[in-house]
Amino acid sequence: MARKITPQSFKPFGHIIHHPRKNSHSKKKNLFHIVLEEKNNVGWRIAYLIVRDKTINTLEKHPGTFESFEPVSGKTLLYVAREKDSGQIHCFNLNKPVILEKGIWHGVVTLNGDSEIKITENADVECIYWELGFNLNSGHRVKSADSRAQRTEKK
Repeated sequence: MARKITPQSFKPFGHIIHHPRKNSHSKKKNLFHIVLEEKNNVGWRIAYLIVRDKTINTLEKHPGTFESFEPVSGKTLLYVAREKDSGQIHCFNLNKPVILEKGIWHGVVTLNGDSEIKITENADVECIYWELGFNLNSGHRVKSADSRAQRTEKK
């Protein structure tokens, strides 16, 4: 079943995009907080994803880039795994913006018509795909069988 995104539940996979002192009663009107900094000198890009898949059978990862998922509209499930182990795939309701660590396996499905997500990542992205051998949808696995198949592409 899909889990709620909290700083503790999502920590193994990345960061929540939020301000930790949002509720402070500072005398400043504006509060600024850097959530993540890339120390290497790389370019970046912003993308807009319309999610129409209700079922997926592949996860992907990007070894060289962090990646943000910022929900704009619709209801989306985010599947993540640190390792290539079908027993360690976690499912979250993507109800707040998050940043995935480099190399986290991930995939998204919509729970309604179209879901829309803003994505920010490095300009040059290597994609490695994991063919699961089963389907993921609505927080459940269908036709379970572990597959180790993998392919790599540039995005």
